[in-house]
Amino acid sequence: MEPHFWHDRWQRQRIGFHQPQINPFLVKHWPALQADAGQVFVPLCGKTLDLHYLVEQGHPVLGNEFNQLAVEQFFAESQLQPHIDQSTGIPCYQHGDYQLLQGDFFALTAEQLQQCSHFYDRGALVALPEEMRQRYAAHLKAILPAGCSGLAIVLDYPQALLSGPPFAISEAWLNQHLGDAFTIKQLASYDVLADNGKFVSNGVPWLRENVYQLTRN
Repeated sequence: MEPHFWHDRWQRQRIGFHQPQINPFLVKHWPALQADAGQVFVPLCGKTLDLHYLVEQGHPVLGNEFNQLAVEQFFAESQLQPHIDQSTGIPCYQHGDYQLLQGDFFALTAEQLQQCSHFYDRGALVALPEEMRQRYAAHLKAILPAGCSGLAIVLDYPQALLSGPPFAISEAWLNQHLGDAFTIKQLASYDVLADNGKFVSNGVPWLRENVYQLTRN
């Protein structure tokens, strides 16, 4: 699960984690935040179409993705020509309300995120193995400003039956590693086992996709 793993996946276009449509749970539950028009931080964003939904809701987006090909594909497939700002030490691809920081998540600073009032995590937590996920949680706490609210959409299942990614994220894990800095509220839980053949064929008895609202204290 080192960076070369994901670089190889993007190079080979083995990107089954990329959804070819806007996430329906984002559309259903984002209004629960009653979010103002502030900037939304989207970590490990890949080339997700969810960025378009957020911009359509009036939010500038600040994505982060360490794979250059993913960033380039996002803008090319969106028919947008970005300006690349190299002045901050990490390339920032910009076009209108879209900004994508192309580089290591762990190199991001609180200063770079100081304008963010919201965040959205669909693919970051579930993509990372345990040790790296704990580092991710600690760094997220360090860089998100107080009052920042957002959604985390995660999967939960008996992890021992299937190796990730995607990895299982329980509510207990969220409370243990983020509960000291975030108010955590579950908004919904969906049975998605029938829609995920890999889990069915590996004998996983249950698979839940859970939506949480997180607010930085």
